[in-house]
Amino acid sequence: MKKNYKKTLTACYLGFVTQAISANFMPLLFLTFRDSYGITLEKIAMIPMVFYLSQLLIDLAATRYADRIGYRACVIASQVVSSAGLILMAFLPELLPSPFIGILIAVVLYAIGSGLIEVLVSPIVEACPFDNKAGVMSLLHSFYCWGAVGVILGSTLFFFVFGIEHWKILTVIWALVPLYNTFNFINCPIERLNEDGESMSAGQLLKTPLFWLLILLMICAGSSEATMAQWASAFTESALGVPKVVGDLTGPCMFAMFMGVARLLYGKFGEKLDLVRIMLLCGILCAGCYLLASLSPLPVLGLIGCAVCGLAVGIMWPGSISISSQKCPRGGTAMFAFLALAGDLGATISPTMVGSISEMAGGNLKSGLLAAVVFPVIMVITLVLLMRAGRRAAARKQ
Repeated sequence: MKKNYKKTLTACYLGFVTQAISANFMPLLFLTFRDSYGITLEKIAMIPMVFYLSQLLIDLAATRYADRIGYRACVIASQVVSSAGLILMAFLPELLPSPFIGILIAVVLYAIGSGLIEVLVSPIVEACPFDNKAGVMSLLHSFYCWGAVGVILGSTLFFFVFGIEHWKILTVIWALVPLYNTFNFINCPIERLNEDGESMSAGQLLKTPLFWLLILLMICAGSSEATMAQWASAFTESALGVPKVVGDLTGPCMFAMFMGVARLLYGKFGEKLDLVRIMLLCGILCAGCYLLASLSPLPVLGLIGCAVCGLAVGIMWPGSISISSQKCPRGGTAMFAFLALAGDLGATISPTMVGSISEMAGGNLKSGLLAAVVFPVIMVITLVLLMRAGRRAAARKQ
């Protein structure tokens, strides 16, 4: 009987939608938590830190245990704990003496699910017998962007119609997505990325110089994407002069939409293109967008820089994964886990760096964003080094 890998792809698409729910829904409720539970903004600022730190720890653990446990068991667990975390977020704050602790427990649970999704979904798709793997990977990662847009717009519409005081109902509704997707992963075909004994161990990867270039590429991809995503709402607010709530929703939506468009276009038409060269152009464009946003005297140009940056960073994360698969085909699950770890590390460090530099500059956000241009610049340099390494390897074979 012929295996239906389209069902696998659908499950992986919804896996990234689940990750988008986990990453983008909670921030919409920060002020609600402050007003409803009396949680200070200082404590609320710990929520995203706990989320990303939990993801980092899961990425690290997956380098050792994911292959042993098996893809199917791990990816099913990712959906179950994501759903459980979202459901508990609606109830634990009321059940525990400290609402903040209840929220953190829920966050840790769905962060575990999000981390497993990040590590496993890409190698599951990579192991499927699809043509144009780079295009399929880019299209796959576009579903995170569409999920982010859907979560923000869907939640905004729900709050407008029913009131934000009913946020618990919406939380449970969003929890149904990973719950439904659990059954997709139970039934879809899942192949191993490499046969036993064919994959490189974590130790072998860490001793490979090329692997460290790939890790650096992924750190820059995570940094370039997450920094603008984190600060997009501030630029939208200043450029359009809209109320803060509208700015908070419009900025991330615009950035995510353009990022999704880039991934969609590359997924459809990227088969004939040189991925490394396209990434090189995107790195240059991204650096230009950061410079435009941070140095332009006109607020509207800052908004354009923010939006076009979504196009520039769109294929960086999936492109880095595809390049790594091409350059290191025996990397296996450990490689994908290390790449996810590197991407999350970049996504954690860079936005924090921007905030710290902006604070030291007297609250000048443009100063922080100007410093962040270093990450797309390093990406461009890394891609040039990879191109030279590829030419030397081809010359040796001749």
